[in-house]
Amino acid sequence: MKQEQKLNTSSLSLLAIAGLEPYQEAKGEEYMNSKQLKHFKLILEAWLSQLQGEMGKTVSHMQDEAANFPDPADRATQEEEFSLELRARDRERKLIKKIEKTLKKIETDDFGFCESCGVEIGIRRLEARPTADLCIDCKTLAELREKQMGI
Repeated sequence: MKQEQKLNTSSLSLLAIAGLEPYQEAKGEEYMNSKQLKHFKLILEAWLSQLQGEMGKTVSHMQDEAANFPDPADRATQEEEFSLELRARDRERKLIKKIEKTLKKIETDDFGFCESCGVEIGIRRLEARPTADLCIDCKTLAELREKQMGI
């Protein structure tokens, strides 16, 4: 049951986690105005809170589930499960750092613009991936370069 709840929570969109609707731009509205920045700050803070909660659950789960199985196969299965969970948490730890970096960009009014070319990243792209720091064109070029270099 816990696993089902975990899957359901992680499969929710970031907007749903934050309890927000997609941002509706008003005609002639300035890009990354205070209203938009607040919208993205709420999304990022909700996402950060969710990830931090998951990390806390992992520690208690591993302490509760830690058992010394006499059967080597059972012990190996448990160790593999713990290893997978720890790898997932390590990825989430890196994501938390990226979210915190993005929140700082909001505070310094550097959020929403491509770090490579300086153009607007776009509201919809940022709602899908709030930590995006490249516009779609620059991201596509970067991925092509990575593919050509075999990275």
